[in-house]
Amino acid sequence: MAGSASQNRGNEVLAVTVALFVASTFAVVLRFISRIGIVKRVSMDDYFMIVSWVSGYSSNESQVGTDTQVSRRSSHSVSHFQYATEHQKGWNPALMATKTSICLFYLTLAKNHRIFKWTTVATLVVVNVAGTALTLLNIFQCRPFDAGFHDPMPLHSHCIDIIALYLSSAPINIITDIALLFLPMPILTSMRLPRNEKLILIVTFSFGGFVAVVDVIRIAYLQKASGPAITNREDFPWIASLSFMWSAIEVDVGIMCACVPGIKPLAAKVFPNLLGRIKHARHTSGNSYYGPGDAQWAGVAPKKKSMVSPPRSPISEKTKGPSSPNGNIEAVDFLTTPDMQPDDVYRLETTQNEDQIGFADFLNDSGAPGVNKAETGDTADTKKARKGSLTVFDFVNVNNPKCMARMSNREAFPFLCLVTILFFLWGCAYGLLAILNSQFQNIIHSSEGQNLGLHAVYFGAYFVGPLTFGRPVFQRGGFKATFITGLCVYGTGTLVFWPSAVLASYPAFLVCNFIVGLGVSTLEVAGNPFIALCGPPEYAEIRLNVSQAVQAIGSVVSPILAKKVLFKDVRDAPSLNDIQWTYLGIALFDVVLALIFHYLPLPEASDEELQDLADERREINHHKIGRFSIIYVTLGFGILSNFCYVGGQEAVAGVFIDYVRRVKPNAAIEAFDYQSIGHTVFAIGRFLAALACVLVEPRWILGYLYICLVATSVLAMNLTGYAGVAMVILIMLFESGIFSIIFAMCIRGLGSRTKMGSILLTASTSGGAVIPVIMSPVNDARGIPYGFSVVVAVFSFGLLLPLWTIIVPAAKQQVNTVTIEREADLDSGHLSKPKQFRNAFGAAVQRKKRCSDAMWIGRGKTPEGAG
Repeated sequence: MAGSASQNRGNEVLAVTVALFVASTFAVVLRFISRIGIVKRVSMDDYFMIVSWVSGYSSNESQVGTDTQVSRRSSHSVSHFQYATEHQKGWNPALMATKTSICLFYLTLAKNHRIFKWTTVATLVVVNVAGTALTLLNIFQCRPFDAGFHDPMPLHSHCIDIIALYLSSAPINIITDIALLFLPMPILTSMRLPRNEKLILIVTFSFGGFVAVVDVIRIAYLQKASGPAITNREDFPWIASLSFMWSAIEVDVGIMCACVPGIKPLAAKVFPNLLGRIKHARHTSGNSYYGPGDAQWAGVAPKKKSMVSPPRSPISEKTKGPSSPNGNIEAVDFLTTPDMQPDDVYRLETTQNEDQIGFADFLNDSGAPGVNKAETGDTADTKKARKGSLTVFDFVNVNNPKCMARMSNREAFPFLCLVTILFFLWGCAYGLLAILNSQFQNIIHSSEGQNLGLHAVYFGAYFVGPLTFGRPVFQRGGFKATFITGLCVYGTGTLVFWPSAVLASYPAFLVCNFIVGLGVSTLEVAGNPFIALCGPPEYAEIRLNVSQAVQAIGSVVSPILAKKVLFKDVRDAPSLNDIQWTYLGIALFDVVLALIFHYLPLPEASDEELQDLADERREINHHKIGRFSIIYVTLGFGILSNFCYVGGQEAVAGVFIDYVRRVKPNAAIEAFDYQSIGHTVFAIGRFLAALACVLVEPRWILGYLYICLVATSVLAMNLTGYAGVAMVILIMLFESGIFSIIFAMCIRGLGSRTKMGSILLTASTSGGAVIPVIMSPVNDARGIPYGFSVVVAVFSFGLLLPLWTIIVPAAKQQVNTVTIEREADLDSGHLSKPKQFRNAFGAAVQRKKRCSDAMWIGRGKTPEGAG
């Protein structure tokens, strides 16, 4: 009997389910006591919470009704369909209603926050569309409908694998959980509250993190239920019971977390000192510890004149309590005063007592008593002024940096290091996807056309992303907004790997590659110009080559890590599920990094500031070739050159392993190891290109690299053995510095159109989707070595850009790294950098020669007779 009891999970599952349902019911009751008794208003989000509770009750009632029979080889065993349908019939509607309630509540906070409002609306749409689809699939999972209730199932009937279905829907739940957790944080941290109150508020809204954790645990148990441990029908309720128990926990915890903000007025009424508020408020203007709603429910309403409407975010009369005839307050009022934009959170530093300033003074110094408006410089130009300091979480004050284009190397260094992390991130993305795609191709035995399709959709996203949502985000929101958007899209793409792995679906992998490509291309839209512009302009090529070298390190490390550690056991479709946790970790890292970027004061450069910088060389940049300005002709050549370069690079990378196996079939090491050597040489080459840009004008380096690429590609067509392997590795060496030089040269002098130039250059990276497709039939018809003729052709076209900048004098002056100020220094005898380095290098060689001559003369010999 003891052994039998140990094989029954019914009591444990029942106890957990009932306890949490009682707790969630208690939370809902407290929420409505607060809304009806204190706030005296019930809104739409409260009604959806009732729907969530009723759906949760349905799910828990099914759990209580069947889990008492959960045991191995139970005589009461039911079919997969019956058990899953009974337990999950209320789970998805409950989650959908809970998240809808939270989104509706967030919309009450979004009156003056346009971005927050529309992202909340988008989350609301995703929650309801995906939730409705999943609910319908759960109900109508069998064809015919009643087939699942028969045991055994009738012939010619079919049922969806419900466990696989819920695993496939996991990314939607995780994405919406993360969105609901982090969406309000920028607004909450921008509220004018004491730091301890703000911390409590943030913690209150952070309870949703528990739901995301529970969701991950539920998925882990669902994955167990879908594995080979289920040997027959009788074992299914035993194994699946824990996953469905965690589904019930997710619903109950979600209800409790969603009720926490709504219970705040009740808690403040019953425990007035709970949040550390003072009992007696001063009846003077500018009491910084209270917003209008807080003061009303705390019973310490300040005088009306204390709340002066700030010029940028005026407090509407709605926040004064006109929501009801008796002056009762809205939900937004008893939480905070959300009338400020996140970027408006600037505070004056206090002296010793850390007292906060008044609300009007907080936003506008000119509103302070006794301050002359003229003295504060409050004019129409204040919109362009840069604020002095930014308060992050009310804990840290950091200076808002000046225009990136006017920074010195020392000022720009920390920001360059931070953004270079993104370069490493998309290098890792490229390497991981390359190995994962090859493993997936082996599992599904995909054709050559399908393999090219996976590669093409990734680089095709480079054309779509920058020219669609990337353009308005970059041009209107700036660098920081583009970084955050790219990280979020990239994280979404990594989560989409989940259903593609569960279903082993080629279309799902296409979608995964495409979304990741959208995210990475969006990051590149802002990342490359940020590095090129942040600091003295003559160092642009050097900075970008160093950052791109870090990206290359990511593309070296990630394939080795994937091949040797992460994906080494991936041999069939079920084993793909084991690496989905890696991608979940990447997605969470992206979200955290996006949050960090939101709060860090990255420098920006407006179109006006970039135009001022370009106007310093007005005569050079406005030179025309025919009807077109020289800067646009150079940009056009740059777009063509970058398209050809990336296309040739990806064509070589795609056939690298097959080429090595063809020209050296019995090599001492594997072809993959040769490719790792090639990636390492590629990374080293970028550091060498950065060093070369110190000594030689970048346009000459670009021409030299292209000529070497054409030569080595021709040799790769005709050599075999180790010589052929050496040539293909040398191709990767000479490819290394080209992109950075093209990009930095071609955006120089564009002024207010610099961001558009960056968008077009990033979109031209889509050559990686075109050239390999052109090369593939040539490889099939004449062999891979002959296919390098395509590479020779595209690299020859890419050579047009350096020829243009070397031959045409106006183009040479336009891409020259020395500015007008630097040229003036040269004329006055003060050498400029990196010209100084170039001349210093030559001077050092001459000094060494003179010292050597003097040494020999001192010994009574001549240098010629030294030998």
